[in-house]
Amino acid sequence: MVEMAIILGLGFTGERLARRLLLRGVPVSAPARGIRRFPELALAGLQLSELNLEHPETMLLPRNAVVAMLIPPLPCPENAALRETIRKIEPTRVVYVSSTGVYGDQIDVDESTPAVPSDDRGRLRLEEERWITSCRWTSLILRSAAIYGPGRGVHAALREGKLPRGAGSGIVSRIHVDDLAAIIEAGMFSDVQGAWPVADDAPCSSEEIARWCRKLLQLEPVTGRDTTMGRPIAGRRIAGRNV
Repeated sequence: MVEMAIILGLGFTGERLARRLLLRGVPVSAPARGIRRFPELALAGLQLSELNLEHPETMLLPRNAVVAMLIPPLPCPENAALRETIRKIEPTRVVYVSSTGVYGDQIDVDESTPAVPSDDRGRLRLEEERWITSCRWTSLILRSAAIYGPGRGVHAALREGKLPRGAGSGIVSRIHVDDLAAIIEAGMFSDVQGAWPVADDAPCSSEEIARWCRKLLQLEPVTGRDTTMGRPIAGRRIAGRNV
């Protein structure tokens, strides 16, 4: 039973998670930079405080809560301060949203695939996973595929006249932000442990999605390298349904 919840990382996914928990009647606290950005959540009952890792006591976070950790690894010493803050509030459980980047160059991934990161981002994610699972609380690691939803994804890039990130014929797995929020919520209320990849059931290429989106949005094809959105991403097929 989740009597109190803390969301660390009130962003694209965290906002949706907060709404879901508040609808269930769970008291939710969330430190964030610029709390005035969230008036609707404040009116809905979210207990907001300014994120202050130099003086964490000012955030007034409840003890013995269930924590949803959505903040990616921070630079030192901020990361050390965040860890110490989590230790001091003594959560009963931590659900950490990691990334499928921990699988490195592996193309076909399921829950049995070992984490073998091939870049610094993946290594930092895996290090954070290991810290979370080494502590006294119970934990669940959700290795999320690329997140899309309103205003974010291939469709949003095409509206801006850009090629989607990782455009090409390679297979890429993704997950809708509302599905990820629902999985995090379920994980907070469950006793499932371990590390699990999470993704939509039908991975496909960015090129295929772009064609489909252009047809629906009645957009002309985008051409030219200068319009590519972001750095290329490695093709990876994620089997995430078992979580």
